[in-house]
Amino acid sequence: MANEKRNPNPGRIFWGLALILVGTLILLNRFDIWDFGYLIADWWPAIFILIGISILIGNGFRRPGTGIFFILLGTFFLLWNFDILRYDIWRNLWPAGLILLGLWIILRPAFRGRNNPGEIPPVQGNDIDISAVFNGVKRRIDSPNFRGGEVAAVFGGADLDLTGAGLEGGKATVEATAIFGGVDIFVPRNWRVVTNGTAILGSYDQKHRNPAEGEAAATLYVRGTAIFGGVTIKN
Repeated sequence: MANEKRNPNPGRIFWGLALILVGTLILLNRFDIWDFGYLIADWWPAIFILIGISILIGNGFRRPGTGIFFILLGTFFLLWNFDILRYDIWRNLWPAGLILLGLWIILRPAFRGRNNPGEIPPVQGNDIDISAVFNGVKRRIDSPNFRGGEVAAVFGGADLDLTGAGLEGGKATVEATAIFGGVDIFVPRNWRVVTNGTAILGSYDQKHRNPAEGEAAATLYVRGTAIFGGVTIKN
């Protein structure tokens, strides 16, 4: 079997270093070298900021919306913990947060990246643009010239059925993002699937078995991020 060239995943490296740092701090605490318990009580929202930074690094800052959302969320809770924000401010801020989330959903396609030097080619078409937010969405594609697109599930689920589709030029790219939700992509058995996803307290699974070398009818590239959720490719 030929070895496929694998490109470094910046998101994976980022979280690997983060876990090394956390493990080191825990050991220092265990050996009574440094008590950092108070830091956790005040600084726990920093985990959201780290998630946001990881998303930005992982997609090469091409699609900043999701990363910025988590950074702002973590910043808000940090300000709350340090009593910089009060309850009366919160009453006015949370509706503004809903407005920003709505704008992100509407404008998200405008921030699609155009350059991707890695193994996964950029999204060339916009045949799908699915956003499942606090609900479930199912979409079946039967087009013989499917070009790709985006599917995102935020506190919801999205099913994309491509078993009856064909790929224009024999290949296409799908950007799949799951945040506290799940994305399932169904593909034909004779397709080759190449994934490059970052999972943060979630999963990015390929349950589809690729055909033998040279026997694939088409190649589907899937990339994206799973945070407290999962992206699964299956038959």
